[in-house]
Amino acid sequence: MDIVFKAIINETKQKNDFAVATVVKTKGSTPQKTGSKLLIKKDGSSVGTLGGGCVEGDIWFAATEILKSKGNSEYKEYFLNEDIAARDGLVCGGTMYFLIEPFYQDNLFNSFATNVVEAYNGKNSVGLATLIDKQNSTPEQKIYFDSAGNPSSSFNNKDIDKVVQNTILDLIPYGKSKMIDIDENISIYIETYASHPTLILIGGGHISKSLAPLAHSIGFKSIIIDDREDFANPERFPEAEYTIVSDYKNAFKLNEFEVNKNSMIVIATRGHNFDDIALESAINTNAGYIGLVGSERKAIMIFEQLLSRGIDIAKLKTINTPIGLDIKAATPEEIAVSIIAELIQYRLGGKGGSLKIKDQKIDSIYNKLQKKAKIPKNIDGDQSVLHPIRGSSR
Repeated sequence: MDIVFKAIINETKQKNDFAVATVVKTKGSTPQKTGSKLLIKKDGSSVGTLGGGCVEGDIWFAATEILKSKGNSEYKEYFLNEDIAARDGLVCGGTMYFLIEPFYQDNLFNSFATNVVEAYNGKNSVGLATLIDKQNSTPEQKIYFDSAGNPSSSFNNKDIDKVVQNTILDLIPYGKSKMIDIDENISIYIETYASHPTLILIGGGHISKSLAPLAHSIGFKSIIIDDREDFANPERFPEAEYTIVSDYKNAFKLNEFEVNKNSMIVIATRGHNFDDIALESAINTNAGYIGLVGSERKAIMIFEQLLSRGIDIAKLKTINTPIGLDIKAATPEEIAVSIIAELIQYRLGGKGGSLKIKDQKIDSIYNKLQKKAKIPKNIDGDQSVLHPIRGSSR
């Protein structure tokens, strides 16, 4: 996303007009999620993506027409039906809602773009609320927010202002986006930007060694803490932003890095005695997520020790342990995958189950096609034979 905002800064410096198309809402299965952006330049080139295909092409064309005519913003809705999906080879059945906004030397928005890039680089989080009139193509009213949720102006409606500010405060620690529908015609799109999520690995053993590159591949920054220099160094963890040698009791008192709601702590030391100390240290931070590697039996033993030392039971109930989704992981590499999957679920939502199509839907497809005579009636779906793929043991 930061490449789009860097392009905005560059286009403004060159005094070029441009348009930004944003996915402000989605329903069902779509090729891109809320918050995705495409910058369309006056020469027709673009930066970013809305998922590709004919929908992106239509949005691009609409944006170029707006720029040519010096027009105002437009709100567009696309239902990804079978015809649209077939044109692009997509297998989607959702709906995407877009806001196309032209910018004609908007220095205020350029300042916001600069703040977004700085937020991605670890500085203060920022937010923006845009009022959308779905029926009228008019310049959108925008309110900018700092990291504390303080607004630059008002929508002149106390109830709306309160809802928007509360939503900003909920989203801004995580850099998430959301659209609020005020009525049938008016909505407010809220977008916030924060530093990349940070994964703090306490313990530099085999599991952390497998976790760090996975975290890096999905855009997480990582910090490694171990009380042994051989297990916390740049050679062992080349992906890490910091490798810190420290005892676990004082690991978060060094002030070498910030721990906030966008931070996730995973404890995987070399023994439950060290896990005990590390967890007590981590539980008093502002981390949004804390997970402990190990069995339920080990976790209960550690909880008993912490409770006996006066740790609040409410805090212990927030600890994710045993950590990871249940995929029967056994090796450090498999355990790392299950942990990363849980961290993604924590950030983005979801139930963590299989996405496999239910048998009833396949039966429905089969029956529909059979009625249309596209499947010979003498073939019974229950008697179908699956031929093994070459190299498969099935």
